[in-house]
Amino acid sequence: NALRCSSYLVLTSCHFDRHVHGKKVLVVTNTTIAPLYLDKVVDALTKGNPNVSVENVILPDGEKYKNMETLMKVFDKAIESRLDRRCTFVALGGGVIGDMCGFAAAAFLRGVNFIQIPTTVMAQVDSSVGGKTGINHPLGKNLIGAFYQPQCVLIDTDTLNTLPDRELASGLAEVIKYGLIRDAEFFEWQEKNMEKLMARDPDAFAYAIKRSCENKAEVVSLDEKESGLRATLNLGHTFGHAIETGFGYGEWLHGEAVAAGTVMAVDMSYRLGWIDSSIMKRVNDILQRAKLPTAPPETMTVEMFKSVMAVDKKVADGLLRLILLKGPLGNCVFTGEYDRKALDDTLSAFCKS
Repeated sequence: NALRCSSYLVLTSCHFDRHVHGKKVLVVTNTTIAPLYLDKVVDALTKGNPNVSVENVILPDGEKYKNMETLMKVFDKAIESRLDRRCTFVALGGGVIGDMCGFAAAAFLRGVNFIQIPTTVMAQVDSSVGGKTGINHPLGKNLIGAFYQPQCVLIDTDTLNTLPDRELASGLAEVIKYGLIRDAEFFEWQEKNMEKLMARDPDAFAYAIKRSCENKAEVVSLDEKESGLRATLNLGHTFGHAIETGFGYGEWLHGEAVAAGTVMAVDMSYRLGWIDSSIMKRVNDILQRAKLPTAPPETMTVEMFKSVMAVDKKVADGLLRLILLKGPLGNCVFTGEYDRKALDDTLSAFCKS
């Protein structure tokens, strides 16, 4: 369920009544978001609901904290607060908070309710929708987690007004992805409206978020546990996750790594003869207009890519499967059937060693 309210200033208890089943709520947020929105969310949860008590846990901000040690802080607070199986966890923040809070909700007492209130572009267009939760491991991103759906997702585009430019651009990498893999018309709309998105035009962003969520929800409804179709949502992510793991979690934002990874996936698709050069050019152009990287960090080597990609979640029976573009714009495949030389050539083209 995706709901949109006009502003946190008018977020009221009516937004939560149907979704908070018990009397106790735990809001999970971070040091950046708490001063901005925590009080308003607590007020909305409790106003007119004297029986509801709200606890909170404020985690450090950043991808490098998306680990077991930080996750334990959520469990510590939940247990200390004597939360029961009717409690509700509320994720208030970006993708890292959503992933960790959702995983905590899936595991605490073997599963409690949770609500997503995403505050970044990345979370609003992608990570809050679909029920993927988890944490990182030093050897690979998102290797530990669960599929666990939220009761609802509350999206407020006003939260983007406080988002740093770099975070805003990072989220646009996922918006661009939807156009490339399944929605050519949406990609063409982005090409015409990228400057409006970069300028935070509220109408443009409302449309981009709505269309992205519709695309994601449609795919997830057909393949919740990622047996095939849902994997196509990971265009650029296999290369991108290797950048995040090899370069260091948090050194590049997730969307920045995905952008560079998308360029690499598109380059490989072209080397295989599956797309024409015009698509390569359009991808590079739109990512540059979104102020996103179009190549991995110079310190990334071929060996670094190969070692991290070998433990990617999309490896099956020792075979690395990739999401690649094939055919006209808006079409892709999830496959392990490709010429290995094309992968080697792409890695060599983007790495100095």
